[in-house]
Formats: sequence, structure tokens, C-alpha cells
Amino acid sequence: MTRQATDLLRTLIATPSVSRDENAAADVVEAFLRDHGVRTRRYADNIVALPERFVPGLPVLMLNSHIDTVRPAPSYSFDPFAPFEENGRLYGLGSNDAGASVVSLIAAFLQLRGEDLPLNLLLAVSAEEEVGGENGMRLLLPSLAADGIVPDMAIIGEPTGMQPAIAERGLVVLDCVTRGITGHAARPEGVNAIYRAIDDISLLRGFRFGNESETLGPVRISVTMIEAGRQHNVVPDECRWVADIRTTDAYSNEETVRILQEAVSRHSVLTPRSTRIRASVIDPRHPLVRAASGMGLTPFISPTTSDMSLMHGIPSLKIGPGDSARSHSANEFILIDEIEQAISLYPKLIRKCSNETLGQGF
Repeated sequence: MTRQATDLLRTLIATPSVSRDENAAADVVEAFLRDHGVRTRRYADNIVALPERFVPGLPVLMLNSHIDTVRPAPSYSFDPFAPFEENGRLYGLGSNDAGASVVSLIAAFLQLRGEDLPLNLLLAVSAEEEVGGENGMRLLLPSLAADGIVPDMAIIGEPTGMQPAIAERGLVVLDCVTRGITGHAARPEGVNAIYRAIDDISLLRGFRFGNESETLGPVRISVTMIEAGRQHNVVPDECRWVADIRTTDAYSNEETVRILQEAVSRHSVLTPRSTRIRASVIDPRHPLVRAASGMGLTPFISPTTSDMSLMHGIPSLKIGPGDSARSHSANEFILIDEIEQAISLYPKLIRKCSNETLGQGF
């Protein structure tokens, strides 16, 4: 099974699939599944593998990972689309993030699809994860719902060293504009927009929300960019700055923006680029977490975001082969042993989750 999975991963690496251009890679996955007798549905470049028997009334566990990649770093020392194996490592763009998870979850699905589990097992290989695109998970979940399929829980394949991530922060980027009054710098006139912005930035730097997430702790605020002024002798009437907000489940993203807007002065307007990327926290009593903990795995909070942020209301566990530190870096690789471990561990986790689900009367 490991060799079959690594052969598929080689093919995927050799098939460029930068975000929003995954058509060829989706074709590869779809053909592979159909060659193994799996019924599939396709929504744009998202491929869904259906169980042999879908039982109405049973909970739906979705196995998900993504086929898109970031663009290759310029510092690659080899062709990122020419996979090769050396010293137990398989090199190539997308090998670690998240091709190894894709092929390992496919292997797990093929192992389990004929078993009599107390849940419906669904495999979803999705697109546009790296950009949170409109034709990835944002298209896939409504499309499944329109076909009468709503996941009750999900395992998300991302490089975590096969340890379970039970939470990740959301993200809101605020484009902020602070207004002043222009004037000549040599005269005591005008109102400097930079000074007003500094006051509001200082306020946000020390701002504390009333509620705090039990799992994720406080909301984190970082001002990361600032720009103002046209020339040295003119008092600027506008200062633009950017705030990076790492949100939690204590507040919705919309609530977070509203609270911060009310906290700053009336001279500053805070505009979110998007509120889609939400914090994700799974209850520690959920069957997925109980199953992972029962296997001796160590739950942790992930520092990175994933499609978990788009699965509103779907309890999700992020776990997969590889190391997040290798993602988006040059000379990306995955250990063959990591794929072998994932192919062995995923089915055990799913079976144990099935038993926990049955035991809790999910």
C-alpha cells in the first residue's frame, strides 16, 4: 500500500497544481479512485469519493486534504515538479504540504470503504486551500449539502507529525485609515494623522477583550504595516496601517472587528479584508479527540491555518504526515516512513472514532 501511495504522490508532484490551477491534478486523483472501483463526484476541481453504501441516519465522517500547492520558492536546487527519492525521502513541491496526507487518506479510505462502520465515510480531495479560494472548500461544502450530504465531523490531512491539532486561530486582516488635517510642517497648523494613528495603535497594542477562549487564550493583535505622508514639510492628513488579528472562538470574527472599531478613536476606520477565516476548536470530549487521545497521541494547538477555518459547525481534527516547518519552503520533502506511518495510523484512528461515536450514541 505504501508503494502504491508514493507512486501516486510522485504523479501528483509531477502534475503542477498551484492554487486555482488544479484541474490536471484533480484528473489524476479522479482516475486513480475510479481505477480502484470507487464512485466519485466532482465539484469543479474537488473530488469526492463515496462509500460503497451510504446509510441515511448514520453520522458522516469526512476525510479531507488538498491537492493545490503554493508557487515554488525561487531557491529550489532542483526542478520542484521532478520528484525523486533519496535516503528515504521523496522530494518535490507539495510532497509534504499536503500530498502525503492526500495519498495516505486515499489509502485509508480504500482500506475501510468496505467495512461495516457505524458511520458514513467520505473522502474529499479539495482545491484552493492555500488561498481560501471560492472554488475550494467554500464551493465543496454547499455542493455536498445540495446533494444531501452534510459532514458531521472531519479529519483534515495536514503535516502535523501525525499528532492531532484540536484548534487553530482564525485570521482577520484590518486595513485601517486614520484621518487628520493637512497643514504646513513649519507652522502650528493642521492635525497630524500619524500622531492620531499612533494613539490608536498604542490602544490596540494593549487592548484586552472581556472574554478569553479556554483553548486558544486571548485574541492576538499585531500592527504590521504603516504608511503616511507625501513630503517632509506637509503635515499628513491620512495614515494607513494594517493590523493582523488572530481570532479565537470567544468571539466571532464580526464581533471582534466591531469591538475593535468601537475601541479606537472616531478618526480611524477599520475595514476587514475578509471574515471567512474563523477559529476552529473541537470539544475535547468529541469522539475524534477521545479516539486520538486513547491511542496515546498528544493533542496540540496548531499555529497555522487550514480548511478547518472554513468548516463552520463541523468538529474537525487536523492530523497528517510530515512537518509543518517544511511547508512553503524550498526543496520540500516527505519521509517515506512518514507516509507508511500515516497509512497505518489513519484506519486505526477512524475505527476507534467509530467505536467512540457508537458508544456516545452520536
